Amino acid sequence: MSPYSRRAFLAAAGIGLLAGCAGGDPADRADRADRAASTTPSAPLPSVTPPAGAARPLERSAPVALRIPAIGVDTPVVRLGLQADGSVEVPAITADDRAGWYRYSPTPGQTGPSVLLGHVTVGKYGDGVFRRLDRLRPGDGITARLENGTTAEFAVTAVRTVGKKEFPTTDVYGNVARPELRLITCGGPLTGDEYRDNVIVFAVLTPAGER
Repeated sequence: MSPYSRRAFLAAAGIGLLAGCAGGDPADRADRADRAASTTPSAPLPSVTPPAGAARPLERSAPVALRIPAIGVDTPVVRLGLQADGSVEVPAITADDRAGWYRYSPTPGQTGPSVLLGHVTVGKYGDGVFRRLDRLRPGDGITARLENGTTAEFAVTAVRTVGKKEFPTTDVYGNVARPELRLITCGGPLTGDEYRDNVIVFAVLTPAGER
């Protein structure tokens, strides 16, 4: 990751949640997402040693599609950056809902946590692309198709539902020594027009992760 990309990744890490995926008017939710504040971790993340048997990292190549057979997800992937205020972009709220890859994170298969965001609902359009994300279980497969024509194969290791105020920033964005994946959406009960929680899926590149 380039020095600029690393700074942008760390700066966005403090947001720690996906805004704008609740019920209510799509324009209002998008506006709230645009205004989300970000913070920067106070210290650099330590380097770590790859565990024995870890999958070989892949070359950098942006994701263009994501498949999660266990919950029926087969979606194109758009690129997300930063808003002018330093907050992370979220996918546009449209009938053709798509997942988004935060482009200052590693690409799927590179060493580190590759971060993808998706909506749980998209207002008047109904269910979002990550509506059933909380149904995933350890061992379920996730496939990212990459721009260079290869695919990166991941296996789910954990699924966590956490309150947005207790978002585990270090667990999600912290440095890791192997290629991992993070999928994030909203979840939990709906209070007014906001979901209380975030659903976070953790996954790791499998030893036969490139095809």
